Amino acid sequence: CAGAALAYMSFAIMLLVFNKVAVSSYKFKYANIITLLQLIMSNVLLGVMVRFRVISLYSNTGDDDHNQMSRSRFVPIHVVKATLPLSVAYLLYMVMGMASIGGVNLPMYTTLRRTTAAFTMAAEYILGGKRHPYNIIMSVVLMVVGALVASAHDLTFDVKGYLLVLGSNVSTAVYLQTIARFGQRSMLNSFGLMWCNGLVCAPVLLMVTLVTGELAAALQYEHLNATGFKIALFCSCSMAFLLNYSIFINTSLNSALTQTVCGNLKDMVVILVGFVWFGDAKFHPINFAGILLGVAGSIAYAVFKLTGAKPESTVR
Repeated sequence: CAGAALAYMSFAIMLLVFNKVAVSSYKFKYANIITLLQLIMSNVLLGVMVRFRVISLYSNTGDDDHNQMSRSRFVPIHVVKATLPLSVAYLLYMVMGMASIGGVNLPMYTTLRRTTAAFTMAAEYILGGKRHPYNIIMSVVLMVVGALVASAHDLTFDVKGYLLVLGSNVSTAVYLQTIARFGQRSMLNSFGLMWCNGLVCAPVLLMVTLVTGELAAALQYEHLNATGFKIALFCSCSMAFLLNYSIFINTSLNSALTQTVCGNLKDMVVILVGFVWFGDAKFHPINFAGILLGVAGSIAYAVFKLTGAKPESTVR
């Protein structure tokens, strides 16, 4: 379905842009507050959609226990407790992701985030002994080399910003591995996992912002009542939920090829928007060549994945 694919691309691009506007253009340095608001809005919207039976929080397994729980619509407390490791990983993933977007320009952010594949592959090997084919490994190496070339000639290079993005990559890899270990056991679908994550993470993050004084400082932010800032913040919170919803719909209606093409097109649009719209990205030919190298590695990775390359057996 072209509409689902277009919605996924649009929401993904707009989420990055509105996050960047809030954090960089308006210099709102309270990333935890934005993450907290995104969690709250996501759970409010999920609650409404579950209440009116637009969505379900459970996967379709046909199991009797599953059917009994799904009739209650919402998730019982023992299931929420069982997903605690996933919620902790999700909180780290969300906080690091939001903190990292303000530290680098959008083209470099996109280029560096692609190297998450390398961290994920390393985690899969260390935790499960999973090996990948040579062509998959080389495509990831190409993404990493592209990121290194681009970084070496980034005219806005900032050590803290780069470390935050690398931390975000590590947290993403941890979150993906946690989903693989705990997600299927819970009998919840992506909405159910998101619901549990919100129930656990929002109160924790609220306490953190209260204790650290971040919430009080955010309430004194000089542009708090600016219309443009309010619009950017509202859109950021809305897009976080809409992106997750569009991913679910896109996965249900479209092929892996369509999703992959959309992902790469989205990255190229973000890179273009970063150079044209935001003033923190400065053009340098070698930096741009490194970014294109990363794009080439990403496309090669997608092609090899789609052609059915299978991992080798696990290490014993």
